[in-house]
Amino acid sequence: MSSGSGNRAIIAALAANLGIAATKFVAYLLTQSSSMLAESVHSFADSGNQLLLLIGGRRSRRAADSDHPFGYGRERYVYAFIVSIVLFSLGGLFALYEAWHKWGDPHPIEGTWWWVPLVVLAVSMVMEGSSLRTAVGESNHVRGTRSWGQFVRTAKAPELPVVLLEDAGALVGLILAAFGIGLTLLTGDGRWDAAGTAGIGLLLVVIAVVLAIEMSSLLIGESASEQDVTAIRAALVGGAVTSVIHLRTLHLGPEELLVAAKIEISHGDAAVIAQAIDEAEARVRAAVPTAQVIYLEPDLRRVVEAG
Repeated sequence: MSSGSGNRAIIAALAANLGIAATKFVAYLLTQSSSMLAESVHSFADSGNQLLLLIGGRRSRRAADSDHPFGYGRERYVYAFIVSIVLFSLGGLFALYEAWHKWGDPHPIEGTWWWVPLVVLAVSMVMEGSSLRTAVGESNHVRGTRSWGQFVRTAKAPELPVVLLEDAGALVGLILAAFGIGLTLLTGDGRWDAAGTAGIGLLLVVIAVVLAIEMSSLLIGESASEQDVTAIRAALVGGAVTSVIHLRTLHLGPEELLVAAKIEISHGDAAVIAQAIDEAEARVRAAVPTAQVIYLEPDLRRVVEAG
């Protein structure tokens, strides 16, 4: 996935969340609805998260140096992991605390501004829906035949999965807020508002945990996809290279792949071996363009005899 696709989705989500966050907070001030407060904090947290993703993308483009000879591509994973922490603490835990507080003091939504949260929720749903549609459109360019669950689990670029989960979570959160506020207005019981707030908190905690698991896996280091590994293995064989003895791959970043392999070369002097390696590298880069760093070791396949 190109970084441009992720940036378009991030900017669309950031623009929507900044406006939504301010509007929700005004609605909270007018009505003292805990669901509105949880949703406003959620939107502010999402705005901060999108800024973190943009910063991570910018820092990851720094050139390699002596301290980081493979570059800074994986810094995008670091910032995406920070996003999961912010979403868990500032979004999820705060909403759960506010739900507990509101449950202990379940005041209803009263006054002449009772209708404001409903209008804000309706407008927010439209804006979040537009942001989600942008993220879905950008994701479809790179998703291929993968299901949405597989895309989130296997995507090497973190931006689109993060924005997709945040936007989808925001829409579900708005529905939960509408549920809590609507029943509070109908019954006069503020505990419905607290229940909606608790639902928002649990939702954000789940999304944060999913993101943390996926980003930690990328931080530790993931191999190329099974499809790319198969393509690399096939591309290595040709000319004087008769087979692949050993192959390892590692993502140095979303668009940069490290390939290390021990290859069998059947014959030839040093010049022939060097040419065979150069040709194998060229075939691999043609088959999998993200394979930018390649280390090949020529060897002979040895048969271990049974004792």
